[in-house]
Amino acid sequence: MFSPSTMIKDLGLLREKKPLVTNITNYVVTNSTANALLAIGASPIMTHAVEEVEDLVNISNALVINLGTVARTYLEAMPVAWAAANRKGIPVVLDPVGAGASRVRTEQPVSMLSRYKPAIVRGNASEIMTLAGEAGAAKGVDSTMGASEAEIAAKVLAGVHKCAVVVSGELDLVTDGDQVVRVAGGSPMMPLVTGLGCTASALCGAFAAVSACPFEAAVHAMVAMKVAGEMAAERAQGPGTLQLHLYDALYSMGAADIEKRMRVTA
Repeated sequence: MFSPSTMIKDLGLLREKKPLVTNITNYVVTNSTANALLAIGASPIMTHAVEEVEDLVNISNALVINLGTVARTYLEAMPVAWAAANRKGIPVVLDPVGAGASRVRTEQPVSMLSRYKPAIVRGNASEIMTLAGEAGAAKGVDSTMGASEAEIAAKVLAGVHKCAVVVSGELDLVTDGDQVVRVAGGSPMMPLVTGLGCTASALCGAFAAVSACPFEAAVHAMVAMKVAGEMAAERAQGPGTLQLHLYDALYSMGAADIEKRMRVTA
């Protein structure tokens, strides 16, 4: 089902259409997330103001909601934006950062999922297991579980909400509740750069904006992260320059890079 040709097609479509992606995201990574979206070819809007989110969503092609910052203004804007996105019929990506680590980080995404429809949920194993009702053993916003340990939880979550679920890790797992694929690649340095999970969620929004299939969009976003991470690592001297070269890799990634580096297995 997934091949370099499908990835190349969607990446080309993304760069052609330059979808507008509204992001309510972690203030720590706002700049890097916006730059990553620009580098791959999308157009980002970053906001957390409840007064404007509905207007912005109404001109956007996708919405990304990231729980990295749980300040009151962010929390108030999230459901308003999500409701507007569902009314408009544009895809919503949820990144439940730190679910299981605190009450608000658990209750907010669970509450929104009970009311609104996601296209993609992307998190680490602990976060996905928490949303599915299992003990995720979160360590701050990091995971103490591997992606493979969350496979059942991911399938349950995807089935309940009729969406795609991504469990990020050394080997990313993507499911729609029935199908499960794994995406390999990247670099061991990637977990040492804060916010690359947030970048992955933003890329899910960009690909979902140009694909009618959330499962396909999620897989292609994870491929983009793995391929770009691998390309960046070949030039980086450490985590600092990895982030620098990641933008360049997202920008320059072409068919030859995807054909050489894409590794997706069932």
